Amino acid sequence: MLYAILSVDVEDSLSKRQSARPAHLKRLQELQDAGRLIIAGPHPAIDSNTPGQAGFTGSLIIAEFASLEDAQSWADFDPYVVAGVYTNVTVKPFKQIFPQ
Repeated sequence: MLYAILSVDVEDSLSKRQSARPAHLKRLQELQDAGRLIIAGPHPAIDSNTPGQAGFTGSLIIAEFASLEDAQSWADFDPYVVAGVYTNVTVKPFKQIFPQ
């Protein structure tokens, strides 16, 4: 089943994001290589794909996991969580309708 992992950044998270980014992207690449990643990316703090020092306010990952517990466990060990980038992470089931 698919699960949405919605994360909210702490204030001024940019430097923490930058230091943990390689490990974060490595885990996402592993999901993609396994054919389980649907979409992943950050929420820019301003209306721009390149927000610069404004940074980001959170992230969204939609991926396939065997259960809600597996998705939550995966999210709990995200390098951004470990580095203190996120103040809150919500994991919930997701039903994809489009694209088919």
